[in-house]
Amino acid sequence: MDKETRTGHAVVFPGMGPTRFDDVARFMTINAQARQLVAAADERLGYSLVDRYRDAEGDYSEYAQVAFLVNSVALARWAEEALGCAPTVCVGPSFGNKAAAIHSGALDFADGVTMTARFARVLDDYFATEHPEVVTLSFARTPSETLRKILDELDAEGEWYDVTCQVDDDFAMVALSHSRLEWLRQRLRGVGGLPLYVMRPPMHSPAFAGLRRRIEDEALAGLDFADPRLPVVSDHDGKLLTTGAEVRELVLDGCVRAVRWPDALTALRNLGVGRLFVAGQDALFGRVSVATRNFEVTAVDPRLALRPRRRGGAR
Repeated sequence: MDKETRTGHAVVFPGMGPTRFDDVARFMTINAQARQLVAAADERLGYSLVDRYRDAEGDYSEYAQVAFLVNSVALARWAEEALGCAPTVCVGPSFGNKAAAIHSGALDFADGVTMTARFARVLDDYFATEHPEVVTLSFARTPSETLRKILDELDAEGEWYDVTCQVDDDFAMVALSHSRLEWLRQRLRGVGGLPLYVMRPPMHSPAFAGLRRRIEDEALAGLDFADPRLPVVSDHDGKLLTTGAEVRELVLDGCVRAVRWPDALTALRNLGVGRLFVAGQDALFGRVSVATRNFEVTAVDPRLALRPRRRGGAR
């Protein structure tokens, strides 16, 4: 089906990237949905999220992660109220599956805040001692067949690696030892590829089974997942998730299963979705060609939510 004939809406909760406090501070303190959720988060956490986030160091601190979650959920609620977003399904690649669990109704908001804060602490503690040499490199302009030839060279040398995220046909992320990072960068450039960001901690590999066990035992302990009111599409294989148990597994499997964004988008197309509302700061998932050529994409970010609107929501 052409995107013009697909009338369904989906909410996309993007994976987390570095977000400056100054870029979201006004939204968190002015927007009605955000203020309500920040207050609820403060009550559950026992501290001021805004104050801790403002003073935090690092892009992926506990406070930055909880703030990203809160803002994503607030933006999705604002889009439904102000933009006429009427989703029939939601999806959350990578970190976004936490917000998807909340917005779908599978997980209570306060419990989602607890889970995210615990998750961040376990993540820091786990990678402080486990797999300290592993990093993730993202890169574009590298078709799958070209990447395969490069990875075959690593196989021939007995080097470990894992393709942890397929973002588009020519955009991927690979986890590997830091000692081979510069080699991979040079090989990618040599075939016309564009190395981008180096990310730590890594995620989405079967090598991190120990992290999955700790997340289940520590981050999800005592939290109940209900059957979602809004179905969730898996970012791992495009499966439609309709039970609380399935959404819970999605969150856990984010530790050990690769993100397959094209597969998730194919599933949305097959469900008749023609418009994506990307709720959160996003520099990736709503911008790649596999999304923009197949869907009408609305970037629902703090800047849009703070823009003055005409009466009745008209623009």
